[in-house]
Amino acid sequence: MTRFLPRTAPPIRAGGLVAATALLLAAAPHTVASAAPTAAAPVVALGGPAETALHPYAEGGDGPKRSTARITVTGADDTAYEGEFTVTFDLTGAAGVADVAFEPEAGIECAATAPGSATCTGHGISPGRSTVTDLLLTAAKGSEQGDTGTVRITGEAEGTAFTPFTTEVTVGGPDLVMHRLPFDHEPVPGQKQQAPITFTNRGSRAADGVVLTLRHSRGLDIPQRYSNCAYTTDEAWTTARCTVEGAFEAGATYTLAAPLTLKTTDRAYRDIFGYGIHEAGAGAGTVRGATAARAARGPAGGSDDVLRAVPAPRPMAARALDLEPGDNEHEADFRTENTADFVAYGDTASGQAGATVTARLGFRNDGPAWIGHLRSGESVAAVDFTVPQGATVTSAPEGCRGVSAEGTALPTGWTGPAPRYVCPTPATVRDGGGLDLAFGLRIDKVLLGAVGRVVVRGPELRAAGLPFDPEPGNNTARVVLNGESGGPSPAPSDGPGDGASGTPGSATPTPTPGGAGAGGTVAPGAVPNTATGNGGSLAATGSPTAMAASGLAVTALTAGLALFTAARRRRRA
Repeated sequence: MTRFLPRTAPPIRAGGLVAATALLLAAAPHTVASAAPTAAAPVVALGGPAETALHPYAEGGDGPKRSTARITVTGADDTAYEGEFTVTFDLTGAAGVADVAFEPEAGIECAATAPGSATCTGHGISPGRSTVTDLLLTAAKGSEQGDTGTVRITGEAEGTAFTPFTTEVTVGGPDLVMHRLPFDHEPVPGQKQQAPITFTNRGSRAADGVVLTLRHSRGLDIPQRYSNCAYTTDEAWTTARCTVEGAFEAGATYTLAAPLTLKTTDRAYRDIFGYGIHEAGAGAGTVRGATAARAARGPAGGSDDVLRAVPAPRPMAARALDLEPGDNEHEADFRTENTADFVAYGDTASGQAGATVTARLGFRNDGPAWIGHLRSGESVAAVDFTVPQGATVTSAPEGCRGVSAEGTALPTGWTGPAPRYVCPTPATVRDGGGLDLAFGLRIDKVLLGAVGRVVVRGPELRAAGLPFDPEPGNNTARVVLNGESGGPSPAPSDGPGDGASGTPGSATPTPTPGGAGAGGTVAPGAVPNTATGNGGSLAATGSPTAMAASGLAVTALTAGLALFTAARRRRRA
């Protein structure tokens, strides 16, 4: 987005901006347009947190603590708006609840325009989401716990419609703080560690129910299962969300009656465990009640055990988001001494001159470990395929790039087929999974026993080794065209040629009049590759960035654990 030079606007007293804010949640925009747009006018959406919680006003010291609500504008996906725009803030609904100042994005100017009103102006709205300004919110003098107000935000630009946005602010709220656990971060396969989840409410009011969330990557496991927890599992992560009803008092510390067990499995290598605590209803995806949890739990290890907590004397009616959401959760990284055997496989085929055959090649992970670059999202490995002599690649899997015979980049503007192809893996490769690739090869000249080379190696040529692989001897296989017998050559013994099935692949000749891909260009019909896992396949286009690791969807307290008060101190309002 093209911006004016930044200028910080002076603080604006809204009289009371209140906040109950979920800084992680973007509010759904209303469908009201400004400034009489035409039917064809592009629409941009204003957004931000639905609620923001404010620390209660306190005299003396450094003054009241400040909360932040980031206000954004989301432009059309394919069109940039080049003109000037104005965003107007109606602060009258927050009078007496919050004081508001602005911290605009570079190139945006914000200033008060009238009592209870302010505007921010800028030039250009890029496709996608960008920041307009941060609202800096503090509880107004004279405000009280539970006071609530609203800030209404509208926008205007020539030929463009804005959907307005309203954010709510509330004085006071819980402040749930998750304690960090002292794990052994270099466990061995089979090792079990206790996870006594503990949290404190440092806020100004009780939390009305909590959701404990646990998330762990594939090399870890929590054996306990609870009926009021919802469990989800994907290629890399398992997440549990456990809803515990009751009131969790301000000033009190709670822990599980029985600690969870975090087990390092035989497939562990580089893994992550995340654990967090939020007020029930304050975040997306929470599970209300045991029935909903059981419905989402799935087949993995059911239990009738339920998370229980010691009830507080009284739940408060006010609902707010956390005062300091940054301390609600932690993550722990684990490095396990383990290995994964990547086994390359190739293929055989035969055909007459001018025929096009399909060669299936790749590798499988014989484990025991799964390998994932969860933090960086970089490829785990690459399949390096040298094309047999006398053949030309007519189609290559998406994401595979042609290189020179030496493995270096081809000259700028190169459009023809290449003598060698490098295909990166996704950022995760499961035990039992791998990468299955299909290349179209046109036989230009029949050469008996023409051999191509398949190597599974590190993602960079200069670092071709696989540090986790104890058997580099099986990282290489062959693609053989027109074996000496006149038919397909025996399949290489290095590995399967048919992906997850483990059976040698066979290439079926497809006569192609004139030769597919004639004229030295790669045929447009690329064959997608897949990275297979246990019992199925992962979508994998072969693009080095398309398979980034899934995000950590936190979750999970393993329940059945009754929460009990470890320490309690009451805070008087």
